[in-house]
Amino acid sequence: MIQFLMNGRIHTENLPADTTVLHYLRRDAGRCGTKEGCASGDCGACTVVLAEKQDDQLVYRTVNACLTFMPALHGKQLITVEDLRHHGALHHVQQAMVDNHASQCGFCTPGFVMSLFAMEKNKPAFTVEGVQETLSGNLCRCTGYRPIMAAAKAICESPQPDQFDADARQTLDKLAAISATEQPVSIDELAERYLAQPDSRLVAGGTDLALEVTQRYQQIPKLISLAHIPELKAITLTGQAIHIGAAAPLSECQRVLQCEYPQFGELLERFASQQIRNQGTFGGNIANASPIGDGGPVLLALGASLLLRRGTERRELPLDQFFLGYRKTALQPGEFIEQIRIPRNTPVAGQLRVYKVSKRLEDDISAVCAALHIDVQNGVVVHARVAFGGMAEVAKRASGCEAQLLGQPWQTATIERACQALERDFTPISDFRASREYRMQVAKNLLRRCHIEMTSPETLMRVTHYV
Repeated sequence: MIQFLMNGRIHTENLPADTTVLHYLRRDAGRCGTKEGCASGDCGACTVVLAEKQDDQLVYRTVNACLTFMPALHGKQLITVEDLRHHGALHHVQQAMVDNHASQCGFCTPGFVMSLFAMEKNKPAFTVEGVQETLSGNLCRCTGYRPIMAAAKAICESPQPDQFDADARQTLDKLAAISATEQPVSIDELAERYLAQPDSRLVAGGTDLALEVTQRYQQIPKLISLAHIPELKAITLTGQAIHIGAAAPLSECQRVLQCEYPQFGELLERFASQQIRNQGTFGGNIANASPIGDGGPVLLALGASLLLRRGTERRELPLDQFFLGYRKTALQPGEFIEQIRIPRNTPVAGQLRVYKVSKRLEDDISAVCAALHIDVQNGVVVHARVAFGGMAEVAKRASGCEAQLLGQPWQTATIERACQALERDFTPISDFRASREYRMQVAKNLLRRCHIEMTSPETLMRVTHYV
C-alpha cells in the first residue's frame, strides 16, 4: 500500500511495485499533462515535483516520472502541472512562459514549467549558469531555449508567493498523517528482509533499474525500496573520511564533494540531469558495476572503500576489490552496500584531476572517464592512483601506468612511458560511443593533459574554461 498527497488529499494505492509514476499519472489518474518522451530520463517531458518534510519545512525537487517507481511517493506530495493553476488562473511560472513566448509545440512545456517551479521554490538568485543547470534535463525540440531562459530570469527576479506557500502548514500536517510505510525504515529491518528475500531487487533512485521496465518491458515482481531508511541517506564527515549513505541522492553528495574535491563536484554537474541527480545514488552507480558509470573511476582514484552489510554482519571492502567483471560484484546473496567511505582531502594528499569525454557536454554518458590522484614532491611522483571508465569491462585502475609514474620525475618522458603502459593495462572495445582506437588515444591524451595542467596551471585546457 502506498499513500501520498496529491491535489490536496491523501491517495492510497495498491499497485505493482514496478509501476512508474508516469504510468500511474497517465493511465490511472488521468493526468496527461505529464508527457512521455523518451522513457529513459533524457528529455524531461515527464518532469514532476516531489515535496517532502525536512526539518519542519517542505523541500521541493524534480524527478523524472518515467524512472520513478510508485513506492518512492510514499509520505510525499506529488505535484504535476495540473496542480499549478489556482482559482482558474495560471500559476505565475506558467504566466512567465506565456509572457516570454516560451512555448512552441508545447510537448516539452509541462516539464520545463515543473523544473522552473521547483527552481523558484529553492529561491535562487538568477545566473545563466544556474538556470542552465536547472534545465539541463529538459530538452526543447523546437530550439526555444532563449525565451525559456527569459522566462526563468523573470521568475527569479520577481518571485511570488503561491497556493503551495499558503498551504505549507496544512501540507506538512497531512504528510504527517500518512500511515507508516510497509517498506523497511531502518538498516536492521532492511538487512533482515533482504537476507530472507535475496532474490528481491533493491531500489534507491531506480534511475537505471527502471529502464528494465520502460525500455525492455520486463516485470520486476520483488522490489525493496530504500527510500525510507534515514541511515542510508546520511552524509557525515569525520577527521579521516566522508561517509556517504548508499541511498543519498547525488545532488546532496555534490554539495559535500564540491567543497572537498572540486573536480569531483564538477563531474557531478555533468552527471546526467538535475532530475537524475535528485534520484540517483552512488550506491546504485557502484552496485550496477557498469563500465561507464562515472562514479567508479573517481572513487577508485581516491582509494574509496565500501561498508557492506549482510544480516547482522558488516565488512569493509576496498572498491578496487569490489568489481569482478561486467555487471558482476563481490556482493554475496542478501548483502548490500550500506556506505561509501572516501578519504578526506588534505593539503598533502595530492591533486585530483577528473576528465569526462562525451559527445555532449551535459547530460550524456562517457566514452571515457578518467580520474588521476597524483602527489608530486620535489619533482618526483610519490603517490599515483589512475583509474578509467569506458576502457574495460569494469571501471578499473591502470596499475601498469601507476607503476611507471611512482618514484619517477614528473616530466614528459615519464608521462610518455606511462602512456605506453596504458596499452598493456586496457583493451577497450568499439561501440556506438567510440572506437577502441579513439578510446586509447583519448586515455593517453588525458594523462598528458593532467601533466600540463599540473605543471602549467595558467594554461587553459578544458572546454569549460571558455564557456
